Amino acid sequence: MAADQRRRYREALARVAGRDVGAVMFDELLSRHCSWRIGGPADLLVEPESVEQAALLVRSVAEAGIPLVVIGSGSNLLFSDEGVRGVVLKLGSRMARFSANGNHLVAEAGIWMPRFARKAGNAGVSGFEHTAGIPGTLGGLVLMNGGSQRKCIGANVVRIWGITGSGDQLCLERESCDFSYRHCRFPHDGFIITKVELAGESREPREIRREMLEILRSRRIKFPLKQPNCGSVFLSTSELHAALGPPGKIIEDAGLKGACVGEAQVSPKHANFIVNRGNARACEVLSLIRTVRKEVLAKYGVDLCCEVRYVNSEGTTLPADCVCDIQKGQDTA
Repeated sequence: MAADQRRRYREALARVAGRDVGAVMFDELLSRHCSWRIGGPADLLVEPESVEQAALLVRSVAEAGIPLVVIGSGSNLLFSDEGVRGVVLKLGSRMARFSANGNHLVAEAGIWMPRFARKAGNAGVSGFEHTAGIPGTLGGLVLMNGGSQRKCIGANVVRIWGITGSGDQLCLERESCDFSYRHCRFPHDGFIITKVELAGESREPREIRREMLEILRSRRIKFPLKQPNCGSVFLSTSELHAALGPPGKIIEDAGLKGACVGEAQVSPKHANFIVNRGNARACEVLSLIRTVRKEVLAKYGVDLCCEVRYVNSEGTTLPADCVCDIQKGQDTA
């Protein structure tokens, strides 16, 4: 970027930051905002406290022609080592309000899922126990139609409030959203989830708590929770599970448990996790993902797809396996 272009760009960022859009941070390291603890600086990171602030930010960024990346807790994202040249909108703890009315729950997108699950349990609303140990926000979980134990949060969604790419606010009924396994498609491009209504079933709070504690105990035994990671890296489909088993078993059977590229490692505890052993870089994680996919394809004829998304320096978000395909064997991110 030429000096004059850079100056105009920084001036546009300053105008966006000067509006009532929430807490603003220039040149904020994205490694502080993702569970992998990897990523360079974002030119501007903003945490709104209300949907009005979020909508104003989206409109302001669109008017300025600046790239926008929306994140929650960053638990399913791998950021570029160069960071993001644009604005990162973080929907986190500043937008995490929760309310319960009978078996219906309404929560903002930034609520932490373990907190949401506890609140649902305290309200005697069942159906969310499987989310108790998921290290992410509600908005991100709905966007990915995530869950555990092969369950999906989309089964409980009633309606979703959000913001379009132009900054308009609207509400979508569940029927207008295309939910599939670990995926959700909205009728509007660039739709940003800000609030969700979900429905569960009545159950004794103590029974819910007992089940959640058992789920958490199981996760502590199976998963490498003491090292930075993004959870499951590769997608487990019902067809894959029936044919060869879950990705972790396939990767382990391929002899890749413990494999390393730099400071990135296939976890010795669970092979569908890639852990950061200290100072891993995004390019090392992508190289390790590519190695795993290549070996599994050669041994079993299976092309593993990724759950984790990669955010490049231009602010484009893609499944990590697509990035590895694009790179065609290069170790640059």
